[in-house]
Amino acid sequence: MTVDVERAESRLRNIQKVRPILAALRTISLSSWQMARNRQAAPRLYGNVLLEMLRAALAPSAEVDRGMAGSWQRARRGVQSHSGDDTRRQRVVVMVVGSERGLCGRYNRALLERLARALDDDYGGAEVELMGMGTRMIRDLRAAGHDLSWTRGLSVTALPSFSLARESAAVWLRRFELHDLDAVDILHNADLGAGIYHPNLARIIPVVLPTSGDHGSANETPDSQGNQVILETDVPSLCARIVAQAAANTYYQILLDAASTEHAARFQLMESATQNADDLSEELTLAVQAARRQAITRQMQELAVGAGLLNERSA
Repeated sequence: MTVDVERAESRLRNIQKVRPILAALRTISLSSWQMARNRQAAPRLYGNVLLEMLRAALAPSAEVDRGMAGSWQRARRGVQSHSGDDTRRQRVVVMVVGSERGLCGRYNRALLERLARALDDDYGGAEVELMGMGTRMIRDLRAAGHDLSWTRGLSVTALPSFSLARESAAVWLRRFELHDLDAVDILHNADLGAGIYHPNLARIIPVVLPTSGDHGSANETPDSQGNQVILETDVPSLCARIVAQAAANTYYQILLDAASTEHAARFQLMESATQNADDLSEELTLAVQAARRQAITRQMQELAVGAGLLNERSA
C-alpha cells in the first residue's frame, strides 16, 4: 500500500508540473489559430478583385493587332495550359504544406495519405516534382520515401508572410513561361471551421478565372457590378502583373489556411491533454486522500489497541 501511495503521489506531482506547460501551449495555439483566421479576410477579398480585373483584361478584343499577338499570348499563358506538343509528359509541381512542429495529431499523416492517393489517381503519367514546407512535414515526407526538390521550414513564432508566397510564385511562373512546368498544385489541410480540417489539393498555376460571358471588347468590359472597365495601359503587361499577384495571393491564402489548421489541431490536442491531465489529477488526488485516511484510521486503531481500549480481534 505504501508503494502504491508513493507512486500515486509521484504521478500527481509530475502532472502538476506538466499542467502549466499544457496551458501555455494551449493559449499560444489558440491565439495563433485566431490570428491566422482573421488575417485571411483581406487576401480573400483582394484575390476576388484581382481575378475580376484579369477576366476583364483578357476578354476577347478585335483591337489587338498582329504586332501585339505574341505579347498577348505570353500574357494569357499564365491563365491557361500550354498547347503544342501533346506527346510531352506533363510536369506538375506539388508543394506539400505541413506542420513545422509536432503535437498536432494526425495532421501530417492525413496529408501523406492524400498525397499517396493523388500520385496514384490524379496525375496519370505526369512527371511530379515534390516540394515540402514545414520541418516536421519534410521529415515525414522523406521518411515515406519521397524525393524533394525544394524544402523550407516555417516560422515557429510568426505566421507566413506574403513575401514568401510572392517569391515562390514568381519562380514558378518563370518556369511556367519557359515550359519547364505545366502546373503547380498545393496540398494542404483546408480549414472547414470549428477546428475541422480536410486535405485539399489546390491548383494555383495556371490561374483559374471566374466564369463569365461575352462582355465585348477588352478596352470596355463590364465588371461584376455592371460598370464599364476602361483599360488605358499596355494590356499584356497589365495581365502579366495581375497573374503574378493573383498566383502569389492565392498561395498566401493557402499558407494562412494551413497555419490556421495546424494551430487548430494543436489547440485541440492540448485541450484534450489538459482535460485528461485534470481528470487524472483528480483521480490520483482522491486515491491519495483515501490511502491517507486508511493509514490514519489504522494508526488510531493501533494506538487504541496499545492503550487497551480495543482488543486486537475487534481492531
